[in-house]
Amino acid sequence: FGKMVVIFGASNIFWMVFAASQAFKIETSPESRTLAQIGDSISLTCSTIGCESPTFSWRTQIDSPLNGKVRNEGTKSTLTMDPVSFENEHSYLCTATCGSEKLEKEIQVEIYSFPKDPEIHFSGPLEVGKQVTVRCFIPDVYPFDRLEMDLLKGDYLMKNQDFLEDTDKKSLETKSLEETFTPVKEDTGKTLVCRAKLHIDKTDSAPKERETIEELQVYISPKNTVISVHPSTRLQEGDSVTMTCSSEGLPTPEIFWNKKLDKENLQLLSGNETLTLIAMRVEDSGTYVCEGVNTIGRSRKEVELIVEAFPRDPEIEMSGLLVNGNPITVSCKVPNVYPFDHLEIELLNGETTLMNKHFLDKMDKKSLETKSLEITFIPTTEDTGKVLVCRAKLHTGEMESEPKQRQSTQTLYVNVAPKETTVLVSPSSILEEGSSVNMTCFSDGFPTPMILWSRQLSNGDLQQLSENTTLTLISTTVEDSGIYVCEGINQAGISRKEVELIIQVAPKDIQLTVFPSESVKEGDTVIISCTCGNVPETWIILKKKAETGDTVLKSIDGAYTIRKVQLEDAGVYECESKNEVGSQLRSLTLDVKGRDNDKDYFSPELLVLYCASSLIIPAIGMIIYFARKANMKGSYSLVEAQKSKV
Repeated sequence: FGKMVVIFGASNIFWMVFAASQAFKIETSPESRTLAQIGDSISLTCSTIGCESPTFSWRTQIDSPLNGKVRNEGTKSTLTMDPVSFENEHSYLCTATCGSEKLEKEIQVEIYSFPKDPEIHFSGPLEVGKQVTVRCFIPDVYPFDRLEMDLLKGDYLMKNQDFLEDTDKKSLETKSLEETFTPVKEDTGKTLVCRAKLHIDKTDSAPKERETIEELQVYISPKNTVISVHPSTRLQEGDSVTMTCSSEGLPTPEIFWNKKLDKENLQLLSGNETLTLIAMRVEDSGTYVCEGVNTIGRSRKEVELIVEAFPRDPEIEMSGLLVNGNPITVSCKVPNVYPFDHLEIELLNGETTLMNKHFLDKMDKKSLETKSLEITFIPTTEDTGKVLVCRAKLHTGEMESEPKQRQSTQTLYVNVAPKETTVLVSPSSILEEGSSVNMTCFSDGFPTPMILWSRQLSNGDLQQLSENTTLTLISTTVEDSGIYVCEGINQAGISRKEVELIIQVAPKDIQLTVFPSESVKEGDTVIISCTCGNVPETWIILKKKAETGDTVLKSIDGAYTIRKVQLEDAGVYECESKNEVGSQLRSLTLDVKGRDNDKDYFSPELLVLYCASSLIIPAIGMIIYFARKANMKGSYSLVEAQKSKV
């Protein structure tokens, strides 16, 4: 029993110790203080020990809105702030209640903003010897009164700045420092460092730090631009020239060659240091510009090239085509000559000098001029094949033994306009339908005229048919009749000849008609008409046939009119259509009926009725006679009857 008492006492002590070790407690994470950057997300966690079903609540010490979301799960409660803002900078209290017990714990939330690296900006390019301002700024920083910025060039501290001004309100600020310095050539390749430190906790020995590094590139604007020209700036046409340009600067300037145009415009020629021009002409004269260019400037140098003086052969121009007997003006022109007061121009036809002229005009200024002479003459066919020569001489100096000389030649070809155009038609221009015909055209002229055959349409226009000398028509028809035109054509003119082609065909398809009909009454008007529509130019002859001889009727366009036709007008009428190829006949019979005093005529029906009645009445009488006689004898035989009585 004593042992049992001891054991029971010991167990009570054990349970008391265990209960004491599981007493109601509260814990937080983070424990008491945390840092959060504006825009990030942060969670505060509150949990309990020694209570199976606690209740939680969150508040700030100054009873401001939580600006977060609370989530309770068993013995744990989480307050999440996403995103963190100025409204989350508070001391947050978590209260846990377990039955009648209540515990609280505080978490201090401190916020800051330090999201980006510093940015470096220059007021302009870094040019040796010219002051430049560098600006280093850090955007969206808070709290800026704990910001420190350093600006270094290499290992040299150019400037340090603390931002200790009071903050009246919570806001994101962009802070910067500036420093002006004069770059030197040795700065190229050095690093410029902008370093920003944010001392969020004044007791924190390791502040948050960001920095930006930029390598310096120092420039020297192009200068001392120089041009060298070989062989000379004064050249003769056809020469070549090489121009070389150099310019100093950092980075090394690019070289661009241009030619100056009107109104100071520039024409780009090359991007190389050396510019070579070959086969120079007068128009290549002018001002050439070399430019040394780099990223911060340019330097230019000009040189003038002059291409002298006698660039091209003379030019021969004529006022028109050389046509036999027509006056023509010939011009001999020497372009872009200098000095023109020493110029002589001579114009020759074969070995004969047509004109010679010296240009002794006074020159007011140095310029390229075009000079010419003109002469008018009448060419003939004898001039064909001769050579027209324009010779120009430039006497460039008194000591010159032989002047510079250029000449142009042109062989003369005198044109003769087409004439005496003739046409030969075989076998004839008048043909029978189905025949073939050849029409050959000839025309004189120089150069030999081209032959063009056409047919003249009804409206006067020409329908082109052939460019051959001979035009052949095979198996001609009436439609081929018409006017055919031959034209002889060359550069000097046109000559034409016309021929009329007539295709004949024998008359056919004659129509002979009578109006109103072939049977008429005495006194009617009758028109007898004869036509032959398919053949033009045929003769129409109307005749009345008779045993004593035919009578030719006077018809108008094949029509003959009989007014008040008589019985003697009845008979056979004949139409003959004829031409040089053949003829065709048609005939008809005209029947003329006479008229009675009371009636115009007996109708055929009335005549038949009259004849029938004249036969029926005697027949009826005979039937009555034989019937009576049969009644008296009892019978009657026609065989026994006497013929005289019948």
